[in-house]
Amino acid sequence: MRTNPLKTITAVLLFTTACAGLSAQTFASAWNGISATQELTDGVLFVQDTAKKQEKKKAWYEVINLRGYTQIRYNRLLETNPKLKCDQCDKSWGDKQGFLIRRARLIFSGNIGDHLFIYIQPDLASAPSSTTLHFAQLRDAYFDYSIDKKKEFRLRFGQSKIPYGFENLQSSQNRMPLDRNDALNSALPNERDLGAMFYYAPAKIRERFKMLVDEGLKGSGDYGVLGFGVYNGQTANKPELNNDLHVVARLSYPFQIGGQIIEPGVQAYSGKFTIAKDQITSGLKTNKDATYDDQRVAASFVLYPKPFGILAEYNIGRGPRFTPTNDSITTAELSGGMVTLSYLQKIGKQTLIPFVRAQQYSGGKKLETDARYHFVTEYEFGAEWQIFKYMELVAMYTMSERNTLDMTGANDQKGNLLRLQLQFNF
Repeated sequence: MRTNPLKTITAVLLFTTACAGLSAQTFASAWNGISATQELTDGVLFVQDTAKKQEKKKAWYEVINLRGYTQIRYNRLLETNPKLKCDQCDKSWGDKQGFLIRRARLIFSGNIGDHLFIYIQPDLASAPSSTTLHFAQLRDAYFDYSIDKKKEFRLRFGQSKIPYGFENLQSSQNRMPLDRNDALNSALPNERDLGAMFYYAPAKIRERFKMLVDEGLKGSGDYGVLGFGVYNGQTANKPELNNDLHVVARLSYPFQIGGQIIEPGVQAYSGKFTIAKDQITSGLKTNKDATYDDQRVAASFVLYPKPFGILAEYNIGRGPRFTPTNDSITTAELSGGMVTLSYLQKIGKQTLIPFVRAQQYSGGKKLETDARYHFVTEYEFGAEWQIFKYMELVAMYTMSERNTLDMTGANDQKGNLLRLQLQFNF
C-alpha cells in the first residue's frame, strides 16, 4: 500500500507534540504502537494518551509528605531578675538555665484517597518539667474525612488543636512572639485535646486560609469558617478524669477588602475540669471530686500584615482558682487578652517583621499546682528576620511582671530579659 508522504510527516509532527515531556522509554513504546499511515480526521491525529495509560495509582505511603522545624533558644541576655520564671513559657527562663531546644518537630501528612487526610506530628524535644528535657511526645494525630469532593465539609477525629483563639491555632513555626499569650493559652495549654470536630469552609476561603500561611502573612491555618465539636477537656496527652465532655464552637471569616484582609472571630467552650491529685498540695480544700466549671468566650480580630498588621484577642470566663481566704480551690472569674502590632518588610529575598505585644491576664491556671492564681502584665518588642527559607532569627525584649498565689504563698516577680531564637525549617 502506498503511503501518503504528507500524512506521514503530519503524523510524525503531531505524535512528537503529543509525546512532549514523556520519558524516552514511554516515547519509544508509544511510537512502536502507531502506524504512520493512521487516518487523519479533520486534519487531527488522535494519539492515545500513553502516559496516562501507563500511570499507576500511587500507594498510600507514596503520598505522605514529611516536613518539620526546630527551634533553639537562649533567654538569659540582659536579664534583670533571675527569679522571674514562666511555667507556661519555655521553662528556660531564670536562674540555672541556658540554651534550650524548644521544639524539634516532624510532620507527616497527606491525602489518602479523595476523602481522607491524615496528619501526625511528634515533638522530639518536649519538656515535661523544668528538670526533664528532650522527650518525644505526640502533639497531633488526627484524620479528616471530607464529606464532599470539594472538601468543604470535614469531620476530624483524634488529637488536634481545639478551635479556641487565633493565636492558639497559629503554628509556633509562624507566630512572631516566642510564646503564646497567657490569657487565651491558659484555657488550653498545649492547645490540643482528643475529640471529634466538624469544620466547614467554602473552597474559595480554604484557598485563602492556605495563602495566608504560604505567603508568610502569619495565618492560623485552615480551621474552617465554622467549627464545632466535643473533646475530653483535660488537654493533650492527659487522661480524662470525669464523665463530662467539653463542647467548643468557633466562627471566623477572612474578608478581603481591597488589598487588605481582615479576619474577625468569636469562639466559646464549656465543660467540667478535674484537677489531678498530684496537682493538689496536701491540706488544700477542694470540692467533693475536685471537678469545676470550665467555661470561656473570646473575641479575635486580625488585620493581616500587608504591610501593617494587628492581632487582638480578649476572653472572659470562669474556672478553678486558688482562693487564699480559706485555702481552697473554687470556681472563680477570669479575664485577659493581648494585642500585637507588626510591620512586614521585604528586603530583597529576605523578610523583616518588627512587632510589639502587650498582654494582661487575671485568673487561675487549671493545669498548674493548686490551680495557681496569676496576675500577669507583660510588654514585648522585637523582630523576626527571615534570613532565607530554611532559617529565621527572632530577637525579643520582654518586660514582665508576674504575680502568683498558691498554698506555698505569694510569689511576685518583675524583670526584663532579651530572648533569642533560631528556627530551622525543613
